[in-house]
Amino acid sequence: MDCRITYVGTAAFLLDIGGLQLLTDPVFDPAGSRETLRLRLLGRIGLDFPLVKLTDPALSADELPPLDAVLLSHDEHYDNLDREGRALLRRVPLTLTTPSGAKRLGGTAKALRRWQSFEITGGDGASVRVTGVPALHGPRLLTRYIGEVTGFVLEWEGQSEGALYVSGDTILFADLAEIGRRFTIGTAIIHIGCGGFDDVTGPLRLSLSATQGVRLAELVGAKTLIPAHYDGWVHFTEPRRSAEQVLSGGFDGRVVWLKAGEPTPLEV
Repeated sequence: MDCRITYVGTAAFLLDIGGLQLLTDPVFDPAGSRETLRLRLLGRIGLDFPLVKLTDPALSADELPPLDAVLLSHDEHYDNLDREGRALLRRVPLTLTTPSGAKRLGGTAKALRRWQSFEITGGDGASVRVTGVPALHGPRLLTRYIGEVTGFVLEWEGQSEGALYVSGDTILFADLAEIGRRFTIGTAIIHIGCGGFDDVTGPLRLSLSATQGVRLAELVGAKTLIPAHYDGWVHFTEPRRSAEQVLSGGFDGRVVWLKAGEPTPLEV
């Protein structure tokens, strides 16, 4: 099946796979939107993380085609699911996300556990197999406070280069190597941006740097790397211009920067 991919913004990508319409991490609020993520550690220590959006999405939620499903890496952070994104979920027949996220969202949200697969089939018979894969949004000791995250591997008939991997927000950790052992990965959409809050967490980073993104792509055996989650927010400490300098010399030139809002054929 043919596949076209459209970069909407942050980690939101519209995937048209043989007519099957899938969307990742829906973020559609306008530039200037603000939210504060409040975490309470051990019931006593409160931490506030300011999330400030700098750019508009390339497409509005109303400009999307009718969706067959949303692949939501996690629901707890505003830069992966914002107000308009939540409203969109109520109009979508299926949302695959983490077990804890599915409980919070309710409705048509379905839990996708690690290594669990789910077949999504469109009205015209196009079918995509989605498998939940490891992701870790910061040090393990902070997982209970930061929240649960999942990555995705997408497989469909006719893939010649391999499956499509979507990392979700993650750091590098040992479990990611298992993805490359279980799947042949053709294209990897890697969440980078080196997210962090210097005033709150100091040097601690909650997502990959560009250098680490290359390492992850190599770790899973990907042939092509598509960067995601790298601009549009104050807390992304490594924006595109910095990431480009790293990626231009890494991964043998097999890095594809998508133009926002422009459908692009994906060689799989």
